[in-house]
Amino acid sequence: MALLRLQTEHFRNLAPDPVSFSPSFNLLYGANGSGKTSVLEAIGYLGLGRSFRVSRHQAVVSHGQSRFTVFGGLDRGADEFVSGDEGRLAHRLGIARDVNAKETSLRVDGENVRSLSSMAKHLPVSVIDPGVFDIVAGGPGKRRQFLDWLVFHVEPSFASVWQQCQRVTSQRNQTLRNGRMDESLLRVWDSQYAALSERLSDSRQSTFDRFKEAFELLVEQVDVPWTQGLKMEFFPGWDRAHVLTEILRNHREQELKMGHTLYGPNRADIRLKFQGRPVAETFSRGQQKTLVILMKIAQGMVLSDMGRQVTFLLDDINAELDVGHRAMLARKLRALGSQVFITSIEHPDPESLWGTADTPDYRMFHVEHGKLTEE
Repeated sequence: MALLRLQTEHFRNLAPDPVSFSPSFNLLYGANGSGKTSVLEAIGYLGLGRSFRVSRHQAVVSHGQSRFTVFGGLDRGADEFVSGDEGRLAHRLGIARDVNAKETSLRVDGENVRSLSSMAKHLPVSVIDPGVFDIVAGGPGKRRQFLDWLVFHVEPSFASVWQQCQRVTSQRNQTLRNGRMDESLLRVWDSQYAALSERLSDSRQSTFDRFKEAFELLVEQVDVPWTQGLKMEFFPGWDRAHVLTEILRNHREQELKMGHTLYGPNRADIRLKFQGRPVAETFSRGQQKTLVILMKIAQGMVLSDMGRQVTFLLDDINAELDVGHRAMLARKLRALGSQVFITSIEHPDPESLWGTADTPDYRMFHVEHGKLTEE
């Protein structure tokens, strides 16, 4: 599905006027501080339920306000898009946050929903911004988050199992930190944790296999010779050749000393190695960026094969990628039928992205003082 309509209230410096977008490409440009990234951030709230820039909801509320709202209208893609036709909207999503009361309201098609997953499943949002390159250079948590985003949109039951596993892990950690040995209680948590861990890891493994297949197909299509020595594998967080409950019991003293769970899906990772060494140690910064871009495209390929349209948010990629890599990314996302939002400081040059003979339908907006003006 594509986001065709966006309206916000008291969200950073954005004007409250409704804006209509293309289900294909949308180019936003303007000076620093004009509100370009805030537009992407608002879109991200509809697909992620949070900001991809900051961790606190308070940071996005307009000055002097205590509540923000983001509304979005979705269609099923470019084939069904009719400009200005409200009746063609397939779904209407809304999220509001009262930062004083610390309450979040979620609505889908006019009905209140309790879980974020009920809203986010309608709009797969993938962010490519300067921070995304930590997927390679950062810790395992970044790569778990990368994989879990895809698993969430591939496996309908994943969100529920993940939440249950998080709760049991929290309870188990609390018992480990209790200061006294309570073996009987720990065995109860071990059993529940192990059962959920197996289900969670099965979903991650099956989705990773699909992702890896898409990635390998992609690297055959692009001129990136160093990927031939790249090895990518999923590590579930423990050696699955052994029963997890036994591993936990055998390392009881170690976990009691540390005060938290050391084995299981909370330690999962996508291990990326080149000639036996981590790519974070062997790849240049440019190679790491290219690898992350290819991984993001491969995610989109998996969902495209399932008939799902991904909305990509590309924030200030001119500062991170050269002309060739920007063009490669734009063309691959177009081939996938993705909806794409691209921000830049300078006026966009569509020809540099697609050439003169292959330019797709797009809409261009100048952003100034939080207001979008279409050109």
